[in-house]
Amino acid sequence: MAYDLTSKTPQQILDFFRNLIIKEGENFEIELLEADIERIGYKAFIDLAQIFSLKLLTHTKKADSAILSFYKLKKENSFHNEEKGVEKYGTRSQFFQIDKTSQFSFLYYYQEALSFVDIKSKKRVLNLGVNRGDEFRVIKEMLNKDTFTEIEFVGIDYSPSAIEYAKTDFFEDKNIEFICHDINNLSELNLGKFDLIISIGTLQSSNIEFNAAFMSMYQNYLAEGGAIVLGFPNCRWVDSEMIYGAKAPNYSFSELSLVLKDIHFCKKYLQQKKYRVVVTGKDYLFLSARKITAL
Repeated sequence: MAYDLTSKTPQQILDFFRNLIIKEGENFEIELLEADIERIGYKAFIDLAQIFSLKLLTHTKKADSAILSFYKLKKENSFHNEEKGVEKYGTRSQFFQIDKTSQFSFLYYYQEALSFVDIKSKKRVLNLGVNRGDEFRVIKEMLNKDTFTEIEFVGIDYSPSAIEYAKTDFFEDKNIEFICHDINNLSELNLGKFDLIISIGTLQSSNIEFNAAFMSMYQNYLAEGGAIVLGFPNCRWVDSEMIYGAKAPNYSFSELSLVLKDIHFCKKYLQQKKYRVVVTGKDYLFLSARKITAL
C-alpha cells in the first residue's frame, strides 16, 4: 500500500497521518520528493512515526523522490498489557526482552547523568529496581577495569528470575551483589549507606508510595555527601519500540503531569538539602543530584 505525498506541506502530511486508517501489524509506504525530505528533515518523520504508533523502516530512493516505509505497531504487544500469571518483570516477560541501553536517547543521557555525579569517584552504588543489571553494564563500559572493580555495587529487584539471570550474567564480577527483595521493605536488609543511589523507572511503580519511598531512600541509605540518579520514564514500549511520551490510563494522549510532579518534589527536597540538581533527557527524564561543595 503506497500513498503519493509529493509536494505536500507539513500540515497536509500531518493531516494525512492523522486521518490514515490502517490495521496494526500492516506496512504502508509514502512517496515524497527528496527536496521535501531535505526541507522538512528526516527526523521529523521519525517523530511522526512515534506520534502515531508507527515504526519507520526504510528509505528507498527513486529518481527525484523517496519512498518511506512504515509499520503499524501492535499495541497489545506490550509489557504494559502483560497477562496475569506471568512474572511481570521476570525473564519470561516482555519487559525483560527490552534493552533500553541500546536506545541512544537513553544511553546518552544516562551516561551524562553518571558523569555529572562523578561515578568514577564512588565506592558504594545501590540500584533499586536493577532487573537484569543493564545500568551496571553501562557503568562497567564507562570505567576502566581497575576503577570499576574498586566500586561495590548492590542491585535489588523484586523479580526472582531477573535476579538469578543477573547473577549468572555478572558471574565474574565479584564486586556486584544482586538481592531479590521488595524495596518497600529495605529495612529488613542490612544495607548500610551508599555514595550513589540509582533508580530507573522503579519508584513510580503502582505498589510504591513515591514521596515516602524517595525520602526513606535519602534518609536511610544515602551517605553524607552522596549522589542520586533517578530515571523517570517519559515513554511507552509498544511492539518492542520505544514510543516517546508517558500516557496516563484515562487519556488517549501523552500527559506529563504526574512525572513532572514527582520530579518537582525530588528537586525541591534535594535543593533544600544543599544539592545541585539537574533534569535532562527525552524518552527518560533523568534527575541527577550532587552535593554542593563549599569553596
